[in-house]
Amino acid sequence: MKLQDILSQDCTLCAVPASSKKRILEKISAIAATKISELTQQELLGCLMQREKLGSTGIGNGIAIPHGRLNKSNQVIAVLMTTDHAIAFDAIDQRPVDIFIALFVPESLCKEHLSTLQSIAKLFSDKKIAKELRKCKNDQQLFQLVFANS
Repeated sequence: MKLQDILSQDCTLCAVPASSKKRILEKISAIAATKISELTQQELLGCLMQREKLGSTGIGNGIAIPHGRLNKSNQVIAVLMTTDHAIAFDAIDQRPVDIFIALFVPESLCKEHLSTLQSIAKLFSDKKIAKELRKCKNDQQLFQLVFANS
């Protein structure tokens, strides 16, 4: 799976206000719930929170890749958000996070899920791309930048 196949413009939000890890995960889940009709926002949030209990999905350099496996849906969805300011996220480098690319993947696609995570981590770990993402002023600009580089 390529990011451009699972990320849509209406799931891309720039400079979202957020005050905590839980609040940003709630916002991500709310967006995903508009696309995944089989699950509620609370169920999607539960998937993300369950994964975070295993260890933070903050990969460093202000980037997090929250993700969850879905047992009631066959849809794969990505949600991209930047926040108006970085928030504490328990990232591996202990730095606050302001770029979030979330994945929701059916349990039946576990292998594809892992390769997608790897390619997303590689893309977003590019410091030049991360710097450009932080410069984006609106949702469309953010979406176009990611689409052009994925």
